[in-house]
Amino acid sequence: MIFNKLQGKLKIACVKAPGFGDNKTAMMQDIAIFAGARLVGEEGSGLELDAENFDPAILGTVKKATITKDDTVLLNGGGESSMVKERVELLRGLIDGETSDYNREKLQERLAKLSGGVAVIKVGGGSEVEVNEKKDRITDALCSTRAAVQEGIVPGGGVALLRASKALDSLLGDSSLTADQRTGVQIIRNAVRLPAHTIVLNAGKEGAVVVEKVLENNDVTVGYDAQRDRYVNMFEAGIIDPARVVRVAITDAVSVASLMMTAEAAIVDLPKEETPAAGGMGGMGGMY
Repeated sequence: MIFNKLQGKLKIACVKAPGFGDNKTAMMQDIAIFAGARLVGEEGSGLELDAENFDPAILGTVKKATITKDDTVLLNGGGESSMVKERVELLRGLIDGETSDYNREKLQERLAKLSGGVAVIKVGGGSEVEVNEKKDRITDALCSTRAAVQEGIVPGGGVALLRASKALDSLLGDSSLTADQRTGVQIIRNAVRLPAHTIVLNAGKEGAVVVEKVLENNDVTVGYDAQRDRYVNMFEAGIIDPARVVRVAITDAVSVASLMMTAEAAIVDLPKEETPAAGGMGGMGGMY
């Protein structure tokens, strides 16, 4: 292959196989089925390349291949659709029976590559700062979308946390709680109401009034639209949060708070003192 490349007789590109270990072999088999090829070597069926008895039938085809130093994208593979569908169903079955979060995530990645399409998002802007800002926003949106696909969505604007606080209100009525447990429930209840309260304050409204009005409504989908200053169905208004993001925010906050409560000391950076601006030159007051 290298000789043909140097002679200019054959266009080739050597690409590092994705993954590692058993996952690497499985992904190579996915690619072979997608492209209509046969896996060569010990990781395949023992098939070896023989220059004298080479069979082109072992090669696969794709309509477009994009190769960079970091990524390889293969589009419109020439594999049989029935075999691809069979592989997809196999992966779905493996995902349903998998107990490891890591293995399930890898299986979901393989399933997405086989059953889904590829979207190319081109970001432009008037300056490098603007482009980077747009890229960050797109990255955040993609991460939120992936989280929503995994665990669903809930009303945004802090409404989901407000509804959770009502469940904690009922928990406070449990007579079996100790004084410390009751205090802990009250702290979390007050904390989960703050996101919605802060959103309302930033909109120039009275946070406590709006929060209480939302809680009085028995419709769990109703919340406050700060941009339009009205109460709406959050799903219909498109104001949503991935359920996973809300859940992880609570668990991580509780984890950090518990750590701080049991720590004897905390190390922080000292605030830097701002140096006052130098005075203007004599006779040039007010000029910059």
